[in-house]
Amino acid sequence: MIAGSGIVARLMPAAGLAGGALSRVLAFALVAVALTACAGDKELTIPDEPADKLYNEGLYLLQQKQEFKEAAKKFEEVDRQHPYSDWARKALLMQAYSYYEAKEYDDTITAAKRYVAMHPGSPDAAYAQYLIGSSYYEVIPDVTRDQQRTEQAMRELEQVIRRYPSTEYAASAKKKLDVARDQIAGKEMMVGRFYLNKKDFSGAINRFKLVVTQYQTTRHVEEALMRLTEAYMALGIVQEAQTAAAVLGHNFPDSQWYQNAYKLVQSGGLEPAENKQSWISKLFQPKPAGEVRIGTPVVR
Repeated sequence: MIAGSGIVARLMPAAGLAGGALSRVLAFALVAVALTACAGDKELTIPDEPADKLYNEGLYLLQQKQEFKEAAKKFEEVDRQHPYSDWARKALLMQAYSYYEAKEYDDTITAAKRYVAMHPGSPDAAYAQYLIGSSYYEVIPDVTRDQQRTEQAMRELEQVIRRYPSTEYAASAKKKLDVARDQIAGKEMMVGRFYLNKKDFSGAINRFKLVVTQYQTTRHVEEALMRLTEAYMALGIVQEAQTAAAVLGHNFPDSQWYQNAYKLVQSGGLEPAENKQSWISKLFQPKPAGEVRIGTPVVR
């Protein structure tokens, strides 16, 4: 509520008015105060600005001035002053985009999630979902830190691929998803190496097994097979060690990791030899037509 004294202050004329004129202005001000008092607790409201004016001002700030945060605020005003209008729908998406350009990724996620929830059937819902996944993707931490954001990025990018497979955003989401998967696999490899150095061979095997089963398409699978060879040899489980080395050689014959695994097996008086009953062998065996190979990303 705007108090009467504030109205008086705004209606006060500049210094230097003649006595009669000043008296008339003061009289008008007092009438305004009286009318405000009679209105009780009703607030003095400012008329809304036209939606198209606010929207175009936002576009100007975004495109011409590249003042992304200020642009986002303009688009927020469209939504606030003209809710449920088509202008508000468009402004909400532009608000998400403006925050993305400003690198305010949490705000991007909030606005884009609102858009998807409120307008799931819109042709632009795919882009909003892509902004969500991309925002999580932009803040993926290095492998030494917790990978919760990476996992969130993967989930949201998978949503783009599954729900909007024919859009241009699906192709870009797949590329980002591959990077995120590689990041998770790298984290598992780091933990596995830690266990290996501590001679916790069972713990190491569990981590390397996760890489070759869940992240088989990443660049880490070669080293994971070699580390499995190393861990199984250390435990004396030579058939699994031989199988890991053989599968590594079959799939990556020119890999330095295969050369290392081959030498390690030979140091024990053995040769790489695939045991068809081993989980490693079964994992890399061709699958029947129509069946998804374990470790391959499922695009639904």
